[in-house]
This record gives sequence, structure tokens and C-alpha cells, in this order.
Amino acid sequence: MINCPFCNPDEILLENDLAFAKYDLYPVSPGHLLIIPKRHAASWFDLTPAEQTAVLALVAQAKDLLDETYAPDGYNLGVNCGEAAGQTVMHVHLHVIPRYSGDVSNPHGGIRAVIAAKQDYTNRIRR
Repeated sequence: MINCPFCNPDEILLENDLAFAKYDLYPVSPGHLLIIPKRHAASWFDLTPAEQTAVLALVAQAKDLLDETYAPDGYNLGVNCGEAAGQTVMHVHLHVIPRYSGDVSNPHGGIRAVIAAKQDYTNRIRR
């Protein structure tokens, strides 16, 4: 797509036949990477099984690179599918976000924090 910022990539860090990885231009943390399929597709659910496999293969390589370069204490992986989920670039991309001890005051709940009221679910656990 002509106006897609991911269809003509620059500064590729890792790649395979169907996907590539590059640093996020607006990183959440040091080392924040995006893994992007080479074919323009809007959603994770529009990818072929081979493209999904290629993206996931780069996750493992990205982790090795980030472990060596940044030594994070953990990771969040995420894909926003659709505007309601926060997707702003309509070319699917998987975020690999390194996490560091103390980078937020309460990391409990991880990605649940996208809906703040749902972050701390421990008091709602049924026993």
C-alpha cells in the first residue's frame, strides 16, 4: 500500500522470507520491536498460517537479540486487531516490548492494564 509505513521498511533488524523486525518509532521501553509480515494485511487473522509462523519465528530471534543488547527482566507480546483494540496502523504488527523491574509501579496483570479497571483481578478470583 502506498501510504502504509510498513510496506517499504527501513532499518530492518531481522527478517525471514515472510516477515521482518524493526525498532518501534515510538517505543514503550528501550528495545521495543515490531515484527511485521511483508505482505500487507490488516489483521493477525488475515495472515496465512505460514505468515503467522514466520512472525512467531522472529519473536524467538528478537528475544535473543534483546536479551543480549538490553537484558530485560521480562516481555510483553501483543497484537492490536482493529480500531477498538487500539490499532492505528492497519498493517498487522506484533509488538515485542521488553520490560524492566520497576518500569511501572505495579506490573500485576500485565496486558490487562489496557483496561485499567481490569488490571488487578486478584480480588475477583473465584475459589
